[in-house]
Amino acid sequence: MLMPKRVKYRRVQRGRMKGKALRGNTVSYGEFGLAAQEPGWITSNQIEAARIAMTRYTKRGGQVWIKIFPDKPVTAKPAETRMGSGKGAPEYWVAVVKPGRVMFEIAGVPEDVAREALRLASHKLPIKTKVVAKGDESENGGE
Repeated sequence: MLMPKRVKYRRVQRGRMKGKALRGNTVSYGEFGLAAQEPGWITSNQIEAARIAMTRYTKRGGQVWIKIFPDKPVTAKPAETRMGSGKGAPEYWVAVVKPGRVMFEIAGVPEDVAREALRLASHKLPIKTKVVAKGDESENGGE
């Protein structure tokens, strides 16, 4: 699973996810990408599951880029614990994704294979996505 080697603060606040992605909203490395259409938290497990789905379908051909990194810790308190006594311990890590953000890119395989691999990866994610090609004008997100 992806996670930072070290962080400045162990626990962070939840924050807000308003607006569209200003960075990472274009296909830069590969030929096709998977862009988010709504805001959300993508866990490190979901990123790994999507990566495995893509590489399995392409039979380890081509190249896959992961353009998001889970650098936000999400805390949880133990079950059946009374209120109070501070914030919980970090349980897992998430990447904050805004609409328009290209999360995965793929290259080196035919277009139909790339689109199907990205479609299979999108089923592993908790948000709506769309497949975008390099040079598309509609990459800047939105609903």
